[in-house]
Amino acid sequence: MTLYRLGQAARVLGVSVDTVRRHADGGRLGDARTPGGQRLVDGARLAELAESLEEDDVGEPAVSSARNHLLGIVTRVVRDKVAAQVEMRCGPFRMVSLLTREAVDALELEPGVLVNAVVKATNVVVERAADGQGAQGASGAPASARRKA
Repeated sequence: MTLYRLGQAARVLGVSVDTVRRHADGGRLGDARTPGGQRLVDGARLAELAESLEEDDVGEPAVSSARNHLLGIVTRVVRDKVAAQVEMRCGPFRMVSLLTREAVDALELEPGVLVNAVVKATNVVVERAADGQGAQGASGAPASARRKA
């Protein structure tokens, strides 16, 4: 299970931490607490929420310092024998990338995984988010590796 801090979830959705807290308090996000008391939300539930939000329900898109890197969360993965389709929610934007199944498997992409959608012309490259932006695993430790296809 992939878990996110409230601030990470807010960046993914393009909203404030208070908005994420209200979603968690309202039952739209499952949350848990670390032994230190920090609230974490389940990545799969966050992906469901991101997919259900209308464009008007979220704020500005979450972007990194590079203009063409959009931080997002995987909401759906469809695999075939050779190709795969990855749907992501990057703030108010729904992004879809077609890539090889081998790349999707190597990146271990599934709903709830934090990614960067790197946009160049008509291509969207999907890469796992860097450690500083990454999610926490079930143990509460930061994701340890950044992988590229």
